[in-house]
Amino acid sequence: MRRIGFFGFCVVLSLCVLLLLITQQNSDLNQRMVPSQSENIEEIVPLINYSLEFVLDESRTLISREMGDYKYMAGESLDSLTPITNGNPRRNLIITTWRSGSTFLGEILNAVPGTLYHYEPFSDYDIVQIRGSPEAENAVNHLKKLLNCNYTNMDSFLEFSKHNVWVFYHNTRLWDQCQKYPHFCFEPKFLSQFCKLFPFQIMKVVRLRLRLAEELLKEPTVRVLFLVRDPRGTLQSRKHRTWCPGQPDCDQPSILCSDLVSDYSAAIRLQKLYPDRFRVIRYEDLSLNPFEQVQDLLQFFQLDFGETVRKFLDNHTKFDMGGVSSTFRNSKSAPFHWRSDLEFNEVRLIEDQCSEAMELWGYVRAPNETELKLFNPLTDYKVER
Repeated sequence: MRRIGFFGFCVVLSLCVLLLLITQQNSDLNQRMVPSQSENIEEIVPLINYSLEFVLDESRTLISREMGDYKYMAGESLDSLTPITNGNPRRNLIITTWRSGSTFLGEILNAVPGTLYHYEPFSDYDIVQIRGSPEAENAVNHLKKLLNCNYTNMDSFLEFSKHNVWVFYHNTRLWDQCQKYPHFCFEPKFLSQFCKLFPFQIMKVVRLRLRLAEELLKEPTVRVLFLVRDPRGTLQSRKHRTWCPGQPDCDQPSILCSDLVSDYSAAIRLQKLYPDRFRVIRYEDLSLNPFEQVQDLLQFFQLDFGETVRKFLDNHTKFDMGGVSSTFRNSKSAPFHWRSDLEFNEVRLIEDQCSEAMELWGYVRAPNETELKLFNPLTDYKVER
C-alpha cells in the first residue's frame, strides 16, 4: 500500500510539474506586453530618439538572423524575396469571417520566420461585411497597398491602430520594434520601409467577402485561402464577444449563411480561374489534423514547415488555456464546443436558416436533442471545378 501511495504521489507530482512548465512556456510565449483594446503606444513606452535608418538596419539584421536556418526553395535567397532588394515576396491572404478560426491559423503562419503579419486590416470599419459598392473599391485598394508595402494615405487605419494597438500587437515582429521605437510605429514612411524588409507577408481578412478577392488574385504573386467554419460554431463563438450582439452582420444566422452561399459560388469561380493560387479549407478539418493540414497549406503558400511551426503546433493544439481569444486549444474539440454550449432550439434555429450553406460546405444537421452532443456534424464537401 505504501508503494502504491508513493507511486500515486509521484504521478501527481509529475503532472503538477508538467502543468507548471506549460504555464511558464505560455508566459514566455507572451512575454511581450499585451495591450488592452484602447491603449495608446505612446502611453506604454517612453520615447527614445533613434534615426529611421538605425531602426531599419537593426530590423534587417534581426530578420536575416531569424532566416539563418530557413530552407528556401531552389534558387531563392532572402534578397530574392525582399522588396527592399527588388525581390518578390510571398503574399498570402486568409479570407474568412469573425470567429471562424482565423486567429489560430494566422498565428500558425506567423510562426514562419521572416513573416510580416497584417492582422485584420479593416479593423477601423466597425462590425460590417464588405460585399460591394461603395466600400468594395476602396477596401480592395487598401489591401493592394498593404501587400505592396505602401502605407501612405491610410490615416483612418493608422489612427485607429494607434489607439487600439492590439491591431499591431499580432504583427509580432513589428510590435517588437514598436515597443522600442514607438515614435516610428505609426509613421507611413517607417511602416512602408519596414514592410519591404520581409520575404513573406500573411494577411487575415474577416470583413471582405470572397468574390472581391478576384481583383487581388490578378497579382501573380498573391495566393488566397478561404477559411470556412460550421455556422453553428461561428455563431456560438460570437455570443461570447461583446462587440457582436446587436450587429446584424455578426449575430444574424440568415446573413452569415447568405454570405456562405455566395462565398461557395465565388470559390467555384476562383478555383477555375486560379487553381494553383486559390484554395479552401474548413476550420474543422484543420483542427482535427493540424500537422497534416498545416504541412499541406504551407506547401500551397510556398513556405517551409520548419521547427518554429512545429513547436507552435506542439504548444497550441493539445491544451485549453486562456480566454475566448486564446490560440491555446485542444484542437480536436475546439471546433465542436457549440454542441454543448448551444441549446437544441438554438441549433435548430440556425440550421433552419442555414440549410443551403450547410449542405454546400458539408455540415450535417443535428438528428435530435438526444444525440446533439455526440453526433458527427461533418461530411465530405467538394468545391467543383
